[in-house]
Amino acid sequence: MTLKYPFVTEKAMVLLENQNKLQFIVRREATKNQIKREIEKAFDQKVTSVRTLMNTHGEKKAIVSFENQKAAEEILSRLGIM
Repeated sequence: MTLKYPFVTEKAMVLLENQNKLQFIVRREATKNQIKREIEKAFDQKVTSVRTLMNTHGEKKAIVSFENQKAAEEILSRLGIM
């Protein structure tokens, strides 16, 4: 399993509302292609881009953009976060 959990903060919610992007904490070894494939398979939404970065706690964070304008909100509602 590449994805660990969704990363939801105030800044992440601003990205969701303004740019249709979600953030996930992922395994350190995960590649962008693995993250993209797993999100598309798990949530049945087309991913346009994946950006990754390491945070100050040593965790890898993925910022994911979607083709569908409402995809990010739909995914969070499916997960029971929104």
